[in-house]
Amino acid sequence: MQSTKDVLSRVALRLKDARKAKNLSLDAVAKLSGVSRSMVSQIERGESSPTVSTLWNLTQALKIDFAELVEDPVQSRGIEVMPAASTPTIGSLGEGCRIRILNPPSQTGQYEVYELAFQPQGALDSAPHGPKAREQLTVITGTLQVTSGSYTALLQAGDTARYDANCPHAIRAPDGRAMAFLIVENS
Repeated sequence: MQSTKDVLSRVALRLKDARKAKNLSLDAVAKLSGVSRSMVSQIERGESSPTVSTLWNLTQALKIDFAELVEDPVQSRGIEVMPAASTPTIGSLGEGCRIRILNPPSQTGQYEVYELAFQPQGALDSAPHGPKAREQLTVITGTLQVTSGSYTALLQAGDTARYDANCPHAIRAPDGRAMAFLIVENS
C-alpha cells in the first residue's frame, strides 16, 4: 500500500508535467482553474494536500483525466486492473450524485466513462461541453430523467439514451435511488 506522501508526490509531478506539456505558466493555470497561483505552486511542490474539488478544477483546466493523477494500476498478465478503492470518485458535482471515473486517462477528451449513483431527487446539471459533444446514458437501476436542451426523456433500468451535450443538459433521479453508466464523447 502506498503512503499519502507517495500519492501526493505522484499528483505533484503529474500536474507539473501536464502544465509544462501544455506550455502553461502557473498564472495561466490559476486563471483557467480558479485555483490561486500560490496553491497551484504548493501542490506542484508537494507542499499541500489539495481537496478533490481543487484537483478536479486543475484537471479540467489542464484537460487531463482526474484518474491520471492518482492511479497506480496493478498489472496482471497484460490486464490493467483499477481496484475499486483506487477508482477516482467525484462527490462535489451535482446534488445527491456520486461520480466514479472509469475510463483510462489517455482517452480523456475523446471519450470519458463514468459510473453515476444517484440518491433520491439527486441531480447532475451540466453546462455545454464542446461543439461535437454527445453523451450516452444507460440506466442500470432505478429511473432517470434526461434533459438535453429543450428535450426530455424518462428512462427505466435497461434503457439507453443518446443525446447532444453541446447544450445545457441534466440527469435527475425523480423517484428514488438510481445507478447508470455515462459515456461522454468529444468533451
